[in-house]
Amino acid sequence: MKAKEHHKPIHSAQVEIYADEREPDTIRALSDLGAVVHKKTLNVADFVLSERTAAERKTRQDFEQSVFDGRLFDQAKRLTETYERVVFIIEGSEDAGRMHRNALLGAYSSLITDYGASLFFTHDTESTAELLFAIAKHEQLAKKQALRVYGRRKALTLSDQQKGIIESLPNVGPKLASELLDYFGNVENIMTAPESELAQVGRLGEKRAKSLRKVILALYDPKKDTKAEE
Repeated sequence: MKAKEHHKPIHSAQVEIYADEREPDTIRALSDLGAVVHKKTLNVADFVLSERTAAERKTRQDFEQSVFDGRLFDQAKRLTETYERVVFIIEGSEDAGRMHRNALLGAYSSLITDYGASLFFTHDTESTAELLFAIAKHEQLAKKQALRVYGRRKALTLSDQQKGIIESLPNVGPKLASELLDYFGNVENIMTAPESELAQVGRLGEKRAKSLRKVILALYDPKKDTKAEE
């Protein structure tokens, strides 16, 4: 998807965002704006904008469906337990029409008053990307907030922290992180395991095992970093 002509990079300084890999259109739009997007399978939130701020994007149709099936408030609970600042973005120009307006207003009110979330409405993917970029820019460049997958809102258990370390590795989501920890027993064993043994766990495979070992063994040199993660 090509960005509209008026959607240009907002700032020359580097803005980084963790994005759920199941949001390809918004990821492309963020990249067009100049963001460095790190694609992952995120367990909580669709976009992580700083260590304290995360966003959940929903189309109007998905928002209404999530109210019906109970997902919305479960997501809101998990988000606000994990991040200090939570943003819900509802994208699209028309309601799905399945819910009475009073019920929709009640859901909006609950997100704001019961969960302390911010609520924004955008017209399209590009508008959503602009809002995400602006929030990330404010957090990282103006407020000097670090970027990390897990927020600092709640005290994580030891197993949560262990999973968080392993999930930060490339192409490792929550399920694979659990499988690796179950197989190797602890974080150190994963970090020191040979490529051939890593490849045997779950659906990791040789290619991703090689990628993990590269990240673990490579010398730290920010000057050689690329503009965007592969």
